[in-house]
Amino acid sequence: MKKIRLNFILSDIFQSSKILAFLLFIATSALFTLILASSYYMQNIVANGISKKNIIARKTFEVVDTKKTDYLRQEAASKIKPLLVNIETNYIKQNLKTLNENIIKIKNSSLSNAEKEKQIDDLFDINDKNHEKEIVHYMLVNSEKTINNLFKSSEAALVIILQHGISEAEFHNNHFEKTIAEANSPSISSSQIRHIMMIMENIVVPNLIVDEHATEAMKNNAKESIKPYTVTFKRGDYILREGEPVTQFKKDALKKAGYTALELNKGSILGLFLLVSFTLLIVLTYIRNYEKSFFNFRYMLIQATLLIISCAATVAVSHYNAITLLYLIIPAYMIILVIFTSPILASLSLILVLSLFSVVLNFDQQLIMNLLFVTIITGNSVSKINYTKRYDLIKCGFDIAFVIFAFNMIVLLFEWELSPATIRPILNYMVAGFSSCVVALGCLPFIEKIFKTVTPYGLIELADHNQELLAMLQYKAPGTYHHSLMVANLCEGAAEAIGGNPILARVGAFYHDIGKLERPLFFIENQSYFDIENPHVQLNPRLSKMVITSHTKDGVKLAKEHGLPQSVINFIQQHHGESLAGHFYQQAIKEEGKDAVSEEQFRYPGPKPNTKETAILMLADAVESAVRSLKNPAPEEIENMISKIITERLNDGQLSDSPLTLKDIKLIAATFNRILRGMQHDRIKYQENIINEFEAKNKIHFKKPSDDKVEKKIEKRNSEKENEKD
Repeated sequence: MKKIRLNFILSDIFQSSKILAFLLFIATSALFTLILASSYYMQNIVANGISKKNIIARKTFEVVDTKKTDYLRQEAASKIKPLLVNIETNYIKQNLKTLNENIIKIKNSSLSNAEKEKQIDDLFDINDKNHEKEIVHYMLVNSEKTINNLFKSSEAALVIILQHGISEAEFHNNHFEKTIAEANSPSISSSQIRHIMMIMENIVVPNLIVDEHATEAMKNNAKESIKPYTVTFKRGDYILREGEPVTQFKKDALKKAGYTALELNKGSILGLFLLVSFTLLIVLTYIRNYEKSFFNFRYMLIQATLLIISCAATVAVSHYNAITLLYLIIPAYMIILVIFTSPILASLSLILVLSLFSVVLNFDQQLIMNLLFVTIITGNSVSKINYTKRYDLIKCGFDIAFVIFAFNMIVLLFEWELSPATIRPILNYMVAGFSSCVVALGCLPFIEKIFKTVTPYGLIELADHNQELLAMLQYKAPGTYHHSLMVANLCEGAAEAIGGNPILARVGAFYHDIGKLERPLFFIENQSYFDIENPHVQLNPRLSKMVITSHTKDGVKLAKEHGLPQSVINFIQQHHGESLAGHFYQQAIKEEGKDAVSEEQFRYPGPKPNTKETAILMLADAVESAVRSLKNPAPEEIENMISKIITERLNDGQLSDSPLTLKDIKLIAATFNRILRGMQHDRIKYQENIINEFEAKNKIHFKKPSDDKVEKKIEKRNSEKENEKD
């Protein structure tokens, strides 16, 4: 019992779409991570910063030694001396004059010599050193004239000092003695020079400061003047030798050669897994919010499979440095994704995937930019193709090739590297880009078959009336077949009017009544063709209801047996929704009484339509049958009948699960009215003697066939009909 209960629990878990979606997300992220990580394992170059093998260049290339370049630039910048600029110096001269006046004022004051000495000490900020005390004594014992002459000599020296400028270094080194001697007469004594030096030390400050902005600009110019230091690796040269430390320069060289020198450990694998998961989560969030029709397990599985295959192919291409093949893989992936989903969703997915590739696989920025342009143009081009013509998809290849050519030519012109040698790879890229359409077109049938889904191309094939089910419908239930054709016209027109999928609506209408193949004679549209009595006359209403409503279940069974996609099966299941089989319900009320009969017993099993196209089919199916029952209806009768049918379905809640708006319903009704009025047009009643009039006017004689020939033709036609019945 426990084992059985566990099986039921596991069954419920795996039947939950949310659990399946979560498991698919985790599996896709893990597999994507392993494939990206394999690019490191395949190369297996570095271990603990040491090369594990000899790596030889497979082509000639140049690598910038960034470390050596930085060293040369720093060296050039260090040779630039700071730029010094003069500042305002009048305040220094004023300080000299103020010092002179204060000393004279103190000297002429009535203070004692001790007080005068102390105040002069304060002016000069004198220490207790003997040579510094000397100037104070000089100021006290000499006359005012002598002191003024000393300050005049100081002023002459100051003018020269300020003209040359005083830097911070010169200020601290006191390089003034020579200037003082040159500024004054040769007879100036050494003691006077010392006194002037003391004065200079008290008033002079640096008047040359460093212009930081200008100096930094000069250093930057010096750095920029140094060109990047490049090293050329020729084909066959060793990039790395076994046991050699892998420096940043060697890593750059490996990257240029198409290798990667990153070491992969548990931490980096976890980081890569989180990066991949975050990227896929962005895509899923977009689908859930803006592309809800693709937020189901089937479409998610298709997208995951395409992603894994394209990722594996890209990693293999990057390992062998076959960049040309990327121009085939990426557009082909984009084309298939656009056809199965939508241009915007496909573009978002591929842009995020290319971002991952650029980070993890070290793709060149120019390559990534080119592939992004190709991605956007491919999505735009594929969205405009006519799916009834497969050649239109091939024409998209010309758009892709042109974008590849234009982008690469612009880059070459920008870099001024236009030459036959640089153009040759571009031609290869163009061929690969054009071939992507052929590859995508060849892959579509296999993807449709594996995932049991359908593209517009598959829908066009299903619309072929030579398909087995449609051929059987035409032969066994011709009334139903012609009804389906009429309904298909209504559905296609209405879907196109409201922005739905007209191809899907038309094909769904073709197959919606295939369940009637099981018991075609129980449906009124076939009874008149075969000229038989209505068999429901002999049945009670409940049994008749079971026979009629079972055609949806029978249709689903037939559709699955013949491999129809789920998108078409939805039309078969939902085209009656949970509507009431009104005729048999009313008949049952007459026979059994209203209290013995409930509406639920005479309703279709459903489900209700949940897409625009299936909702259109429900309305078109009912409208076409109702209008066909009218004899020579006037336009007003057709319009009233359409309005009545739509109102009944709305009031009965049959459109409650569909995304149709009131505006959509109004457009659908107008389209139905236009198409049905065209179908019900009046025929011209030709005159009986039209042949005689035509002969007389054109002088042509029509030979009337003999009675024998007519009888032979009738006998031949009757025998053919007998053979068909057999």
